[in-house]
Amino acid sequence: MTLDLLLTNAALVLPDVGVVPGAVGVRDGRIAALLEPGTTLPARETVDCAGRWVMPGLVDPHVHFGFGSPETDFLTEARSAALGGVTTVLSFHRSADPREALPAVRDRAETQSCIDFGFHFGITHRLHVETLVEASHALGVTSYKIYLMYKGQAGLSKGFTEIDDGLLFAAMQQARRVPGAVLGVHCENVEVIPVLRDPLRRAGRDDLAAWDDQSPDFLEAENVHRVCYFAAKTGCPVNIVHLSSREALEEVRRHRRDHRADISVETCPHFLTMTRDDPSGPLAKVNPPLRQAADVDALWEGVRDGTVTTIGTDHVGRKRETKTALWSATNGFPGLATMLPSLIDEGVHKRGVPIERIAALTSATPARLYGLRGKGQLAVGYDADLVVVDPDLTRTVDPATLESYADYSPLEGRSLTGWPVMTVLRGMTIARDGRVTDSAREHPRGRYLARL
Repeated sequence: MTLDLLLTNAALVLPDVGVVPGAVGVRDGRIAALLEPGTTLPARETVDCAGRWVMPGLVDPHVHFGFGSPETDFLTEARSAALGGVTTVLSFHRSADPREALPAVRDRAETQSCIDFGFHFGITHRLHVETLVEASHALGVTSYKIYLMYKGQAGLSKGFTEIDDGLLFAAMQQARRVPGAVLGVHCENVEVIPVLRDPLRRAGRDDLAAWDDQSPDFLEAENVHRVCYFAAKTGCPVNIVHLSSREALEEVRRHRRDHRADISVETCPHFLTMTRDDPSGPLAKVNPPLRQAADVDALWEGVRDGTVTTIGTDHVGRKRETKTALWSATNGFPGLATMLPSLIDEGVHKRGVPIERIAALTSATPARLYGLRGKGQLAVGYDADLVVVDPDLTRTVDPATLESYADYSPLEGRSLTGWPVMTVLRGMTIARDGRVTDSAREHPRGRYLARL
């Protein structure tokens, strides 16, 4: 057969298996052949990878598109993702009624996105719970998120008045009725935060570490305990999203052991590479907060031993002007384009974590957890979502080159080693040598991934 694309002389990164020399053949948007070194087939385009890694395209299960520039986020942020080797994202959708609101967002995204995408439903009131099964089947969504940080007074500023433990428990009961469903939870005990925050502000604290002091690790761990306990009682699979601390990770281990609850754990690149003392200051303000160096070490141990299930960026593309002072700064920051380089730089080069372990947490496992068929593996029949990575390429992070609506990065000015040099979506090259291709700009072909 004649292939559409052949990547030769590659080091194939097989998630949680290893790295083997070989080649990848692509035809009709799918992986058509995995070839031994030196074996070849005729192809319309052949790329010599010169011994570089070829990995499955990354699946980022945690992005917030629409929080920067709602009308254009799927244009700019998808391009930023492509530069970072990310070929699939799952974005959080919050609306009064997703049955009415999501179709328009989905349709606009299909005209803009150069990568594939899906959604999670944000559950913020009882109508969402009551209509969860119906909306899931109608829109092909099987994953959801409860924001425990928006309980009580903290939720009023967002217009949320119904978020409580009852809503959490009821959402678990309903999610169990959806095949393959998983309920993500943001775990922070927001009711205690003011007790710790107000003295800090009166003392004039405005350093980044104050954000950790006002919402310390034990407030995350306490909420993780509650969610895991309810998950065991309801039998609902849950995912602790953006877990940030050693103490919270230990709670997951305990509940998995004692209650055999179905608990997944997601952490983020920033919790694996940055601490509360980061010099970027308010640019690195995020919920949950950046923690101590000991927490970074504990999370890497969770990556190694399998306690951590997936890695997601929690990407949000807002402007620098929203991040000027700690207490007024918006939460979150961009991270799609720098996820893989930061994980390779810190994990592979500095800590000796095998690249196949990182590939598992950024491709195979999120694809499996969220029911993304055909994604996340280098295997015949899977979508030809591929990223060629030069593990020795060093670049300085420059927000001006990252395509995001955001005009900053908390990593700006830092040198990272290990960058994507080519990104392929279903056989189409969408980024190469640090640039989004003209075809991806002019004719974005990202697809909506319905999972039911």
